[in-house]
Amino acid sequence: MPSRVIWRVIWMSAALVMFVTLSAQAELPEFTELAQKASPAVVNISTVKEVEATDQMQRFFEHFQRKGSPFEDFFDQFFGNGPQTRRKQALGSGFIVSEDGYVATNNHVVEKADEIKVVLKGGDESYRAEVVGRDPETDLALLKIDVDRSLPVLKFGDSDELEVGEWVLAIGNPFGLDHTVTAGIISAMGRVIGAGPYDNFLQTDASINPGNSGGPLLNMDGKVVGINTAIVASGQGIGFAVPGSMAEEIITELKKYGQIKRGWLGVTIQDVDQDAARALGLSKAKGALVASVRDGEPAAKAGIQPGDVIVSVNGETIEDAHDLTRTIGSLPPEDTIRMTIWRKGQVKELEVTLGERHKQMAQARGQEPSQLGDAGALGMSLQAVDEETAQSLNLPAARGVVVTDVARDSKAAQANIQPGDVILEANGQKVNSVEDLTRVLQGDAAEKGVVLLLVVRQGQALYRTIPLDK
Repeated sequence: MPSRVIWRVIWMSAALVMFVTLSAQAELPEFTELAQKASPAVVNISTVKEVEATDQMQRFFEHFQRKGSPFEDFFDQFFGNGPQTRRKQALGSGFIVSEDGYVATNNHVVEKADEIKVVLKGGDESYRAEVVGRDPETDLALLKIDVDRSLPVLKFGDSDELEVGEWVLAIGNPFGLDHTVTAGIISAMGRVIGAGPYDNFLQTDASINPGNSGGPLLNMDGKVVGINTAIVASGQGIGFAVPGSMAEEIITELKKYGQIKRGWLGVTIQDVDQDAARALGLSKAKGALVASVRDGEPAAKAGIQPGDVIVSVNGETIEDAHDLTRTIGSLPPEDTIRMTIWRKGQVKELEVTLGERHKQMAQARGQEPSQLGDAGALGMSLQAVDEETAQSLNLPAARGVVVTDVARDSKAAQANIQPGDVILEANGQKVNSVEDLTRVLQGDAAEKGVVLLLVVRQGQALYRTIPLDK
């Protein structure tokens, strides 16, 4: 081959490599300017809470205070009966939403905290923060710090306009490493992870770790499209954020009223599967099947009955039980809605005037909600059974925990656990609180690799087994 031809081939190959390289670089986003502009409005949040001393610590002090111990007088003099409480510190993130010092974060970052401190970028300025309002059911909170100057802010964006595959940027305080910036894409939308009755999370592969909770998830325009909230402890590249559009509504209401008021029906509902759809004569497995109706509540007053399938609200199709919960919860109390139901082969239209969601129905969150709790990881949302719930479910006593939501394709769903089920025992141990179930899941069930649940469903007792990952 002539040398001129060889050099031409080499030149063309080099040009092709350079073209491909430059094209690839042109397609990658540039985050530098976005990170520089957004970071000053992101804050670190540190909290302190007084918690009871552990049994192990108490035994330690008792050991040295025993009669005859050479340290008996010393420990008696300085520690008395030993430490009754200890100070627990935690870190989280947040971002400034108004120039006068309002800060958005997660509820679990500040829940039960005795002291809250907000640290601005650089670490030279820190302020004591007051809680303006909290919403445990969406895991959001609003704080206020007193400042004598205007602060940089982040604005919310329209998360409903997001698309899977869109670039996003997360800024936060993972493991105390302040103002850490990570990038990724929107991996999925509308995720139900068993964290609460209003689950509608964005999933992202932008690195999110403990300490990122409450920090912003930004689009390429620098708008907050999500608030980073939860991670799967055993997963990589799987993080979840509360959608920005939902968060903006909650934060606005917390600023105005200090609390969130939600619509309430007073029913126990479950999904309609293929078998139920055939039995009920429905052409598609859609809607929310009413399992029970509380006496005197809005649904009962409107004539809704057990066995009805709620298929639409105000003309909007209801896909499943979770969709109905989220839809009703987004409406204000006293609002009158149009509801379409399927009853014994016929379509009926009803008007329902909503009540206010009872405070005792707020989901009991775990001790570390930034990672999905044991029940949440199985795909269940739970709450303790109170007297009112026991009466509505025809239980002889207020005991056990009731399943309020089950995530699709979760382990709980695969075991045929359903909303409205009441869990009385786990591996032979009585369950009267979410904490009771958590102890069994972390102890006996974790050792055996399986949990056996005694469940009451519509008056019938049955057992359900859920295999666990060892």
